[in-house]
Amino acid sequence: MGKNSLKREISLFGAFSTVMGTVIGAGVFFKTASVVSFAQSPSLTIFAWFLGGILTLCAGLTSAELATAIPKTGGAVKYIEYTYGKLPGFLLGWAQSVIYFPANIAALSIIFATQFIHLFHLSNDFLLPIAFCTGLSVTVVNLLGTKIAANMQSFTLIIKMIPIALIVLVGLFMPANVEVSLFPVKAGGDTGFIQALSGSLLATMFAYDGWLGVGAVAGEMKRPEKDLPKAIFLGLTFITIVYILINFVFLKTLPIEQLSGNLNAASEASNQIFGSIGGKLVTIGILISVYGALNGYTMTGIRVPYALALEDMIPFSQQFQKLSTKFVVPYVAGIFQFSIAAIMMFLGSFDLLTDMLVFVMWLFSLLIFSAVLILRKREPALKRPYKVPFYPIIPIIAILGGLFILITTLFAQTKLACVGIGITLLGIPFYLVNQKIKEGKTK
Repeated sequence: MGKNSLKREISLFGAFSTVMGTVIGAGVFFKTASVVSFAQSPSLTIFAWFLGGILTLCAGLTSAELATAIPKTGGAVKYIEYTYGKLPGFLLGWAQSVIYFPANIAALSIIFATQFIHLFHLSNDFLLPIAFCTGLSVTVVNLLGTKIAANMQSFTLIIKMIPIALIVLVGLFMPANVEVSLFPVKAGGDTGFIQALSGSLLATMFAYDGWLGVGAVAGEMKRPEKDLPKAIFLGLTFITIVYILINFVFLKTLPIEQLSGNLNAASEASNQIFGSIGGKLVTIGILISVYGALNGYTMTGIRVPYALALEDMIPFSQQFQKLSTKFVVPYVAGIFQFSIAAIMMFLGSFDLLTDMLVFVMWLFSLLIFSAVLILRKREPALKRPYKVPFYPIIPIIAILGGLFILITTLFAQTKLACVGIGITLLGIPFYLVNQKIKEGKTK
């Protein structure tokens, strides 16, 4: 092993815990409202969560092959750069810096504020101020050092499992308030099945988001060829089951009209199940879970522009490389990230922001899935500690699922898709200008 090689210390359980901690966030509590509003039926709601889990499982198993074959710092950016070249790799880093992470921070800040207002019966006029202060506070925590941010993450990882476990375990055995029919699978209302399925499936993708980082631990696993597929399969399967069960509980607790578009559905269902006091305690647990997810995205996000700056791939790289003297944190990147997130808070809603970031990331996900097929043909001798099982079936399922999400979103939410594509392509002139500046320096 070279001096820059990662130590192989992570066991199967460690990788399984990473999968759980990476994927389970705030979406499980708040995307039910969006899924139900598109599906308008219990059967299609549950089917969308099931299908989302299958696609995520195929996506995770596929991308993990690249993680073991190209175990470089930068993760997905490096996979795309290795396969397609510098510009596509840069565009993913750009999209993560200006869309993915800021949109996540904005969306989670909005959802935290929504729940805070609901819990303490405040006026909706406080929504944006609370969201702004929430996002700002997490950014400040991260600027105080990686150790504090990491401790925050560990604490909230434990806390966020409590409301999920309580809602599932107690809710399943409570008498049903609403009869839930799971078959036949059909859309409710006047919406066509394909349109309802595409909208509800896209909504579930935010809750399953995080699978792209699952393979990042591959280079540090003791036996990636055996343990990585097990960790991904067991972790994502368990998550899918939990998501289906918690949504089944929501559906049997509240009428579908009350769930549709209601971001407070998880809190209201908790009140029905546990009573007023118990419901408030569960809501506090949900708030801590959201804050933890927000911390995780903030902590990871500020390191993307910093990593790009280290390779002099963005304008003002010298500024983005700066680390605070006392806490050794890329503070310029942190301020930049929160500034974009703050603008997004004032411009978009929770569902709008999450749908846009999911759409943009699935554009790059398609490139990653295709890269597995391309590299198998182009570089058959490339060392692959782990190979995706049932090749090429699983990568093809991931590609077809991604195409379905992208194409249907393009038709159903054209403006949203175009904005996402436009902001991503805006990175090209920045890349070209920066390349010219670099060439001028070398002459």
